Amino acid sequence: MQRTLLLAKIHNCTLTGANINYVGSISIDEMLLEKAGILPYEQVQVVNNANGQRFITYAIPAPAHSGIIELNGGAARLGIIGDRLIIMTYGQFTLEELKSYSPTVVIVDEKNRLLEVRHYDDLLSKV
Repeated sequence: MQRTLLLAKIHNCTLTGANINYVGSISIDEMLLEKAGILPYEQVQVVNNANGQRFITYAIPAPAHSGIIELNGGAARLGIIGDRLIIMTYGQFTLEELKSYSPTVVIVDEKNRLLEVRHYDDLLSKV
């Protein structure tokens, strides 16, 4: 049996742009992607804390250290500049894999500058 758990998230980032004319996806500062372990073109779930929208798209890298978090294509209608977002990926794990599993949480400030990278090692200590 496999279980689906949080793999990584970028917590409380700020939406910096919305480009309706782009083909689709969410552009994310490449450095933040790397710190979270999110791959280019990986499926992500986005939660907009300002309006309650939840949607699935895929991540594309924006220039590293740019602070860019931009909704593209149809997703651009789901937020406005300044909204705070949570961007998450999930993984499927066997019970055996969960014994050494640790989700990664990237914490940023209001300008999407890296503050901290957390690994929640203790969450699954009872598995």
